[in-house]
Amino acid sequence: MTDTLIDHRDLAFQLYEVLDTGSLADRERFSDHSRETFDAVIETADRIARDRFANHNSAGDRDEPKMTDGGVTMLPEVKDAFTAFAEAGFIAGRHDQELGGMQLPETVMAACNGLFTAANPGSAAYPFLTTAAANLIRVLGSDQQRASCLGPMLEGRYAGTMALTEPQAGSSLADLRTSATPTDDGHYLIKGAKIYISGGDQNLTDNIVHMVLARIKGAPAGVKGISLFIVPKFRVQEDGRPGEWNGVSLAGLIHKLGYRGATSTALSFGDDAPCHGYLVGEPHQGLKYMFQMMNEARVGVGIGAMAIGYRGYMHSLEYARTRLQGRPLSHKDPESPQVPIIEHADVRRMLLAQKSYCEGALALCLYGARLLDDQHTHPEPDKRREAGVLLDLLTPVIKAWPSDYGLRANDLAIQVYGGAGYTREYPVEQCWRDNRLNAIHEGTNGIQALDLLGRKIWQDQSHGLQLLMREMQIDLEAATSEQCSQWALSLSETLQQAVKVTQGLGRSLMAGDTEKSLANAAAYLHLFGHIVVSWMWLRQANAASCALANVSDEPARKFYLGKLQAARYFFHHELPTVAQDLVLLRNQDDTCLQMQPDWF
Repeated sequence: MTDTLIDHRDLAFQLYEVLDTGSLADRERFSDHSRETFDAVIETADRIARDRFANHNSAGDRDEPKMTDGGVTMLPEVKDAFTAFAEAGFIAGRHDQELGGMQLPETVMAACNGLFTAANPGSAAYPFLTTAAANLIRVLGSDQQRASCLGPMLEGRYAGTMALTEPQAGSSLADLRTSATPTDDGHYLIKGAKIYISGGDQNLTDNIVHMVLARIKGAPAGVKGISLFIVPKFRVQEDGRPGEWNGVSLAGLIHKLGYRGATSTALSFGDDAPCHGYLVGEPHQGLKYMFQMMNEARVGVGIGAMAIGYRGYMHSLEYARTRLQGRPLSHKDPESPQVPIIEHADVRRMLLAQKSYCEGALALCLYGARLLDDQHTHPEPDKRREAGVLLDLLTPVIKAWPSDYGLRANDLAIQVYGGAGYTREYPVEQCWRDNRLNAIHEGTNGIQALDLLGRKIWQDQSHGLQLLMREMQIDLEAATSEQCSQWALSLSETLQQAVKVTQGLGRSLMAGDTEKSLANAAAYLHLFGHIVVSWMWLRQANAASCALANVSDEPARKFYLGKLQAARYFFHHELPTVAQDLVLLRNQDDTCLQMQPDWF
């Protein structure tokens, strides 16, 4: 069984030949770094991921965390992995050196996070949630809140969570009931219940810092009345150590299809003891604040879905190269030697589809991370603003497309294994189960579709869409080789049709026909996502074509030829599938909208 998590040659190609990540070291924030330090960090992540995370991936899936005496027990290897992650500096990796960080680019951190998730999605969830919660406190917390929580979280002594969902509300955050009652002592009393809280309880750290959405007594109804609170499991003393229990109770563990190594919890706040919460920022701004963590988490979901898909692809590729079965169709002699199944065209089809999905998703996720670097560190203010606008537009795609197509890759990986793929003795069925959750993590893909078509496309008079088309045009014009120019033409023609469809939907929305205009939002997300990933493949194909003209080394030639063939697959087999989306959207098909509940 292969220990390759993400192909190292592909990762280097994406980072340095497509994204020019090495040039980030020229920026002031990253001036202590170079390509060599970036590579060293990624190599460290790969080693820790394989040695400390992958070593208990299947064991954590079989032996889930258990609720014992109101707490959680789990495999000791999970704590070893969390500790190794923290001690290597990955929780604080992106942060300032003054905070114990390494001031690493988000692009490099995204590559590292992909390796950890590929190795063990369940165990990787704990430090990832901590990283996101710590960043929220760093940006929005008061001096006191940063002093009490940020340091211990970045060091890995405290963990973090995001506590949004409630049993009666689900994704409808406007219906949250968790309450926050102000006191004369400067804190609030939190009362309520949350469900599906990943990492909500564990035995890995001294404390858990919950970022909780709640409604202050007398607040406006709906999302306008939601505030954000820091709610630690144990109250933090003046010296920074955890003190008395804070009334956060584990009500139960939820047993999921995948990600079984990460606790999914039902929590109650304030039922058994007073629960102190500490307001973050201004009252009634909680949803806006939480969207920082949520959007970061949505990009993280995309990276994770890509990584799990990629891991399954690596497994099935190795299996196809070593599994002997059958003979070429042209060989009639039953006594002739069997061949590896990779010799069969249909197996190559399934492998090529996986390659196109996983490497396309990797390009998309790393591009999103690079936009985040540009948003924060580009020397030109206009470029910083534009990067932020582009990232905001693409976030629903970065979350949803890999979680759809990483799963499809895992589905194909199972089929490549044949009957063995459907058994728990082989690794790919767990990849599928783990990845199946990503379509619902941090907002269902249906919600991402509504966010894209109902909001993101139209923001600031569609400025983001205009920027995206400008960036695409650069790569369309750079596609000068015979193959790439043909693919650029296909992408350009599809893009023009998508623009016309978008304009039609915009007119309907302006006319007030919201329900019908958004009824096929999922089709629009598929159309938009496939166009963006086609662009990602054109960027890779352009880079591969240029490199191929200047290399004679045979392994390098094979790598670049493989890139071009995967691009060819995506343009020939995948991009044409948006024709159905275009028809549905152009006609504003109302089949689903007109279906009545009592007709089922």
